[in-house]
Amino acid sequence: MAEFWGKKKVGQDAAVSADFHRELTREMMRTELIRVKALIATTVLLGIVLGAVNLLAPEAVSRVWHGNLRPAYLYAIIIPFILFELTVHAVVSRDLRLDHDVPVVRPYIGALIETSIPTIGLALHINSMGAVEALGFVMPMTYFIFIILSTLRLDFWLSTFTGVVAAVQLFCMAVFYHPAGAGPVDPEPSLYYHAARSLILLVCGMLAGAVGMQLRRQFEASIMAATARDRITNLFGQHVSPQVVERLMAEGKSTDSEIRRVAVMFVDFRSFTAGASTRTPREVVDRLDGAFATLVEILDRHGGIVNKFLGDGFLALFGAPLDAPHPARHAVAAAREMLEANERANREASWPLRIGIGIHVGDVVAGNIGSARRKEYTVIGDTVNFAARLEALNKEFNSQFLISAAVHEALDQDRGDAISLGEVAIRGYDRPMTVWQLG
Repeated sequence: MAEFWGKKKVGQDAAVSADFHRELTREMMRTELIRVKALIATTVLLGIVLGAVNLLAPEAVSRVWHGNLRPAYLYAIIIPFILFELTVHAVVSRDLRLDHDVPVVRPYIGALIETSIPTIGLALHINSMGAVEALGFVMPMTYFIFIILSTLRLDFWLSTFTGVVAAVQLFCMAVFYHPAGAGPVDPEPSLYYHAARSLILLVCGMLAGAVGMQLRRQFEASIMAATARDRITNLFGQHVSPQVVERLMAEGKSTDSEIRRVAVMFVDFRSFTAGASTRTPREVVDRLDGAFATLVEILDRHGGIVNKFLGDGFLALFGAPLDAPHPARHAVAAAREMLEANERANREASWPLRIGIGIHVGDVVAGNIGSARRKEYTVIGDTVNFAARLEALNKEFNSQFLISAAVHEALDQDRGDAISLGEVAIRGYDRPMTVWQLG
């Protein structure tokens, strides 16, 4: 099984494996339905051809079968076989609909019954034609129909079993079947001759199984990738960019709780509620969606992700779940570009929006947190709380972008237009904290 997450925890393996097993089982059921439909279509086509030949050239049919076989005998095989396949189709469809697993033995019983159909037809041919002519006619070739279509079962052993059944039954019919009163005595069969013919059927069954396993590996890789992507999307939300998803899959990042150094950014649109009160819901949603789309695209380019949308704002992370060498620098660069992009958008919009941004950097507990039924990736700790308090201070200072002293120190040469607001009393903290304003 292809591994897309590297070395993962047992709990993660169990979650992904359960989803993977369920999806793979459903995919195999779908290919089984295709196989059954192909068998039914092929059988119906052969029945139509047989009826047409018997209707248009009855003397040719009589000459080939020496006048000893009526087409009705073959229809007595074809019709029950079609009914059997329709039953198989109904059972598999029901299991697929109810999300049931397929019993291990049932496909082998079905393969035995299906592959025995050419044997019954061959017995009728031997009775009417004689062993030599019957074995050299078309009926032994129909085994290949079942062997080829067994590829769609995506199971090496099922295809091999089909080849074994076909090889053994053809060999037994050729060597041990001696019809009584069939005219001239057929020559004694050659053991090596018929063994070689049966061996080809066996080899074809194994080759069909090998092809089926290759298809199965491709399905496994595709399903595992889809399962991993779905799991990432469920944890981080639909706003995670495809590039982030690919990096998470490639780097095999664990989502178990861990201590990480992260730059936390809170973004809020100031006085948005007041502006929304005079506009229609559609206008509110369109304006907010357009603004978010611009800001999230900037975050993606700077290596950040939106962890949560909070009404008319959001919480963004730099350095989790993906490593970032300088999370504070990336966060500040993204914030500056977001402010510039918002100003450009305001010049063209009938409803200008004012952004408030607060950034703090520090250690957080980051991981997959929640109940057994629903989890999400999030960050917890004082770093998150302090970043939220910084963003709220924008209203008090009539500013748009505030950072902590830890972020200011991490910027080094990129501090640019940073202005110290001194030590500021912050709600929830016993002592004042140094706050810096960036333009």
